[in-house]
Amino acid sequence: MTNNSNITPSTANPGQPRLNALLLLLPGLAATVLLAWASIWLSEYVGTAVMGFKKSPISAVMMAIILGMLIGNLAPMPDALKPGLKFSMKKILRLGIILLGIRLSVLSVFKLGALGVPVVLLCIIGALLLTTWLNNRLKLPERIGTLIAVGTSICGVTAIVAAAPAIDAEDEEVAYGVAVITIFGLVAMLTYPYLAHTIFSGDALQVGLFLGTSIHETAQVAGAGLVYADVFAQPLALDTAAITKLVRNVFMAAVIPLMALYYARKSTGAGQKKVSFAKLFPMFILGFLAFAVLRSVGDAGVEANGFAFGLWSGETWTAIYSFIQHWAVNLMVIALAGVGLSTRFNILKGLGLKPFIVGLGAAVVVGLISLLTISALGLFITA
Repeated sequence: MTNNSNITPSTANPGQPRLNALLLLLPGLAATVLLAWASIWLSEYVGTAVMGFKKSPISAVMMAIILGMLIGNLAPMPDALKPGLKFSMKKILRLGIILLGIRLSVLSVFKLGALGVPVVLLCIIGALLLTTWLNNRLKLPERIGTLIAVGTSICGVTAIVAAAPAIDAEDEEVAYGVAVITIFGLVAMLTYPYLAHTIFSGDALQVGLFLGTSIHETAQVAGAGLVYADVFAQPLALDTAAITKLVRNVFMAAVIPLMALYYARKSTGAGQKKVSFAKLFPMFILGFLAFAVLRSVGDAGVEANGFAFGLWSGETWTAIYSFIQHWAVNLMVIALAGVGLSTRFNILKGLGLKPFIVGLGAAVVVGLISLLTISALGLFITA
């Protein structure tokens, strides 16, 4: 008689764990895709059929976020949706940003990125200094101020989560930092596109720099850029905002190890904590650059001999990268629908006034530094 006791479930069916993981994602993914589709259709219908505009002034991104927040707060969200929502906000968003690289040439990426560096540097330094000062004045734990500062000035919740273990932050301090960043980032995402349009007189390049340096989360920057591009028909603002935000994200690999060194020396007088630069570097930036290279090489081939990569005519190549651009935007609408569904108004409960004041101060400081720096460099910032 054969003994089957050594056959484990994974041996019997190696693909079962992956299938189970996929099944866990499906409910939340289905919810975000459905909401994104409804938002795209509804924004177009209301703007054209109801309001009578030839092109809808209502952004599908704005519609997805607002509808998502309303649904998520009026109806209890089943736990079964959470894995898919998280996947949408992280993986699908990053895939959308990677595909956005097809909109630009490599030279454009580096030119726009270089324009953002001085603004990003000043915002990071100003946020760290002034947030720490305000935090000390209010007698809050120093680590709360540090988390809010890096979250506001670099890349939102990602920076907070990455910085927390490096500076030995408590779970409650992390929760406060995430809540503050979420609140002010959402407010900025919904209001800054219209504010920036007024302040910078519709200059898409300056608007994009402002959105990319003053809004906290990558998802929030992408959302604000899409809103501006939709409402004011200025895609350059989205491109500039996305690239500037990627520049900010790269600085995480430098700032957080410095924070770790500061706290290690302060608490123990010892050397630096070990922090992995590789883990801090946002790898999806390389994907964005790869698609920009792809676009550049394809365009060069069309200009040289009429064929992209020796395969596709100029007309076919245009159809290919236009298709990729279209789906980059669709993927980001799906991701931001997940942001809306995951946002809870009850994060305001128990936050307390002092961390809220520090978060407000950090947001205002970063916004003002960004605005003043862009205004001062205005003559040198040209497309």
